[in-house]
Amino acid sequence: MSQDIEREKQITEAALTTTDAGRAPALLVDTLRREHPEWLGEVTVAFGEVTVVVPREQIIHLCAHLKVAPGLEFNMLSDICGADRGVEEEPRFEVNYHLFSTTKYHRLRLKVLLNEEDTHVPTVTGVWRTANWHERETFDHFGVIFDGHPDLRRILLPDDWQGHSLRKDFPLRGYEPYSLT
Repeated sequence: MSQDIEREKQITEAALTTTDAGRAPALLVDTLRREHPEWLGEVTVAFGEVTVVVPREQIIHLCAHLKVAPGLEFNMLSDICGADRGVEEEPRFEVNYHLFSTTKYHRLRLKVLLNEEDTHVPTVTGVWRTANWHERETFDHFGVIFDGHPDLRRILLPDDWQGHSLRKDFPLRGYEPYSLT
């Protein structure tokens, strides 16, 4: 308990004494790396933003911890979005989780990388209810399957839509023959 209080003080002091917006989240990442190294992969700090690559198997554990841990308190999931890095890239897909602390005012981006053959990632709807719609949108546009999602179905495109519209291999005019006449 006293260890948590001390950690929260260190994080708060770093956030207040630095002019670099990315420093406080970077300190959070350093703390997490010491406590749970298996949860974190590559860390990138650029333009005042911190991005952490997370193994897909650890995303639920990390998110649950980030939401309630003293000094962290990422109690708001701002967004989940997918990205197709291109058919020539491996891993091809990424899922980005944008977290915000409404009490500490810091931000963090988590990134899960997925290859084309296995686009499954566990759902975080048990951590943040708002993930429901974000995950459905990412499924709809990129074909990422969120295992354990309570209602994974299309949200923006019609149910009979073929394919996933934001994949880079999706034909610009759709799969049907298209005529300009």
